[in-house]
Amino acid sequence: MTSQENASNRMLAGKCLCGAVQYAVADEFIYAANCHCSNCRRTTGSAFKPFAGIERERLSLTKGEDNLLIFGEETVHDTHCKTCGSLLYSVVRDGAFVHVAMGTLVDEPAIRPTHHIFVGSKAKWFAITDDLPKFEEHVVNAEGADG
Repeated sequence: MTSQENASNRMLAGKCLCGAVQYAVADEFIYAANCHCSNCRRTTGSAFKPFAGIERERLSLTKGEDNLLIFGEETVHDTHCKTCGSLLYSVVRDGAFVHVAMGTLVDEPAIRPTHHIFVGSKAKWFAITDDLPKFEEHVVNAEGADG
């Protein structure tokens, strides 16, 4: 069995800082990136947001559905724990996908970020020191998904 086949049978656990909200997501992410846009920087309080993209129906809440803070609209929003404020995931692409904040994963995913996006608006005080490709804005990957 290849590592990709093994990953497709795995479910990953994720949770917020206080544990009030927990989720399960298939280890079948389509893309992963480090986003440096000002919105991701503000919602994470960090220089960038490492995220992994997957179809929305592949993520399910296992605890704390009544403890969510939704910032945005039904089809495009950030989902936080309303107790501790942790950003868990963002609903994107007209509600079809979620961008899971990789720092909230309890289990290690098979995927790793493959590029940096929105480096044109990155924090000036932060230096990107890896060799991953850098894009000024969005990039469309081989599967046709914005990452």
